[in-house]
Amino acid sequence: MEPTQKPIRWWPLLVIVSLAILGIIITWVLDAGHRQDKIFLTSAIVILSAFLGFLWLLCFSRLKWRSKLISLAVAAAVLFMAANLFQFKGFSGDVAPIFEWRWQEEPITFQPDTSSLSDTQGHTTDYPQYLGERRNGVVTSIKLNLDWQTHPPELVWRRPVGAGWSGFAIVGDAAITQEQEDDWEKVVCYDLHTGEVRWSHQDRARYDTHPAGLGPRATPTISGNRVYTVGSTGILNCLDFETGEQLWTTHIFEENKADPPPWGVSISPLVFDELVIVSAGGAVAYYKETGDIAWTGYRTQSGYSSPLLTTLAGTEQVVLFNQGLITAHEPLTGKLFWKQPWVKSYAECVSQPLPLPNDQLLASTGYGAGAKLFQISRNHAGEFNVVTIWETIYLKAKFTNIIYYENYLYGLDDGIFACINPVDGTRQWKRGRYGHGQTLLISDVLLVLTESGEVVLIEPDPENHRELARFTALKGKTWNTPALAGAYLLVRNDQEAACYQLPIRDTNDQ
Repeated sequence: MEPTQKPIRWWPLLVIVSLAILGIIITWVLDAGHRQDKIFLTSAIVILSAFLGFLWLLCFSRLKWRSKLISLAVAAAVLFMAANLFQFKGFSGDVAPIFEWRWQEEPITFQPDTSSLSDTQGHTTDYPQYLGERRNGVVTSIKLNLDWQTHPPELVWRRPVGAGWSGFAIVGDAAITQEQEDDWEKVVCYDLHTGEVRWSHQDRARYDTHPAGLGPRATPTISGNRVYTVGSTGILNCLDFETGEQLWTTHIFEENKADPPPWGVSISPLVFDELVIVSAGGAVAYYKETGDIAWTGYRTQSGYSSPLLTTLAGTEQVVLFNQGLITAHEPLTGKLFWKQPWVKSYAECVSQPLPLPNDQLLASTGYGAGAKLFQISRNHAGEFNVVTIWETIYLKAKFTNIIYYENYLYGLDDGIFACINPVDGTRQWKRGRYGHGQTLLISDVLLVLTESGEVVLIEPDPENHRELARFTALKGKTWNTPALAGAYLLVRNDQEAACYQLPIRDTNDQ
């Protein structure tokens, strides 16, 4: 007599699935940390549940071995098909894995008929460095025509570019960025109106790691007839603006015996007077003509933010957002004016500190750290004092910068757009999931380049979130800062770059 087949034991699988669903609900509904933590926990729950389901199938299901083998074969076939249909393309700003179809179209080149460019089209306003002339992401030279239904942005050119998260610096009709080609880190000058390469300089250097990605990430700085760049491993170059000829070079971290940030160097050089200022274990100034060190500031671990020149408490100073510390230095000597501790752990200091009226300074980071507003003052003896006015978790700027406009703050709070009252740090509203993109203020309208490559116009209204227009500018993950020279908007990511002519209105129009 054959033994009776025991019934299939389903209850362990039901317990595994139920606990997984419950765990995911708790992770996202209750306070389980910042968004990146929630994604990590969700991924861990899914992986652990799949592993337990595999154990149930083999050891506790009571299925016949034939059924077990068929189930395993089906699972293996699904994994094999997925591996051949999709390719891993790194991580999003929330550290979520990104997969794309393997047969996805490569970026194509579109170039205009240059004979059709008019004098009006040819007029530009320079955008010579990271976040524009004042490093605050604000452009006041033009006003946009907001009726994009009738007057949509026009594509001027589009072309493939090398990997990297650098933005463009623009002077005249030259647009300069950094990108990676194989083992070479390149500084490339493009024609603003055609996208054609004018010149390129290359160094043998390569930075590539997950989740940070491949290639250089700092934006060039154009000053006079020279271009200053910092590569992803710390190579500081001074190049001729017209030809790209290397005039001098150094490795800022090796020269200063400092450790570079673990996710690649993203420090855009600041030119002040006769100096070019960077961060390499703290602030360091080089003579811009020779590359010799002029001064070395307070020593600390470099972050991912770039030096900022501002005036606080009636004193001009260079502010640096380091890892775990904000420092301010006298620009010509490097003397330390003041230092203020910041949240440590893995809250990377990327976002630029933002000077506000009345000698106040705002700083913000992601990973749950939030923002703090500091009051900077100076006593009769000349000593600086830093006091925290407020702090909030409602403004967590990870890769992006924050905009101050008409007494309110606007920026991406962990990938969702938010408006904050700077008086007390309270949130006015939070709407619009744009990912970890970038923001500009163009006179009286906010332009957001989303993480997915869309350009969105937003009215800066403290009462409501209102989108005015949008269009898809790029395909794929976009962390690079946009640049606006007159009506020309330059955008890029790690695969392609594009130039759009935005519709503008007369600056005298109301």
